[in-house]
Amino acid sequence: FREVPAEGSGSGSVLDKAGHVLTNHHVIDGAREIMVTLYDGNSYAATLVGVDEVNDIAVLKIDAPAETLFPVELGDSSQLRVGQKISSLNRTLPSRSGRLMKQIIQIDAALNRGNSGGPLLDSRGQLIGMNTAIASTTGQNTGVGFAVGANVIHRVVPQLIRNGRVIRPDVGITRVMETEQGLLVATLAENGPAEKAGIRGFTIIKETRRRGPFIYEQANIDRSNADLIVACDGKPVANVEDLLSIVEAKRPGDTVVLT
Repeated sequence: FREVPAEGSGSGSVLDKAGHVLTNHHVIDGAREIMVTLYDGNSYAATLVGVDEVNDIAVLKIDAPAETLFPVELGDSSQLRVGQKISSLNRTLPSRSGRLMKQIIQIDAALNRGNSGGPLLDSRGQLIGMNTAIASTTGQNTGVGFAVGANVIHRVVPQLIRNGRVIRPDVGITRVMETEQGLLVATLAENGPAEKAGIRGFTIIKETRRRGPFIYEQANIDRSNADLIVACDGKPVANVEDLLSIVEAKRPGDTVVLT
């Protein structure tokens, strides 16, 4: 048997004269070889600089002459208003990582296969988003598309270029239970910020019982003293995504207030 290579296509944007290229993570996910073709028809082998699966963002790098690279200008997606070819703002989309992508722009522009990773431009030619998905049951565009906002790209891309990954702030809570009243803390990272601040999770109580000549050890979980988180920085949290959204908008070393 002979292995037949599979080929896929997507779009991207040149970020700088050094040859960094922006695209979707799902465009290059699992690829053994990545080729970037510029406007002049010349193709270059690309190396993967870094990915952020949560926001479906990837940065590539090509070794192309600087005079053939024309970087896109990043705009400000916070200035967008519904009605400017934008049908909705601050939508959420599930990502392949299992997390929700936030600050998604819903657009009326037609998107089809191969458009993933391409720029969403305003009338000044500034990149205000990166096209990432369509609402479709057939694989063809039905008039509703989605783009990752430029402000998310502003935050993520410099970290990918610098570190190859996104360094996210961590509050030190590793597991919670969602309840109607809030988030019940289950487990904490050892010596993490939450534990040092005095946050309490579930307690494991071990009991020994004798049955005839045998002694059995049984572990029971006590939830009565676990803390219930109802707000973070004064904003109500009803689920894990609410908490993570507030925490991940911070930088490592910043302080948040849990209620």
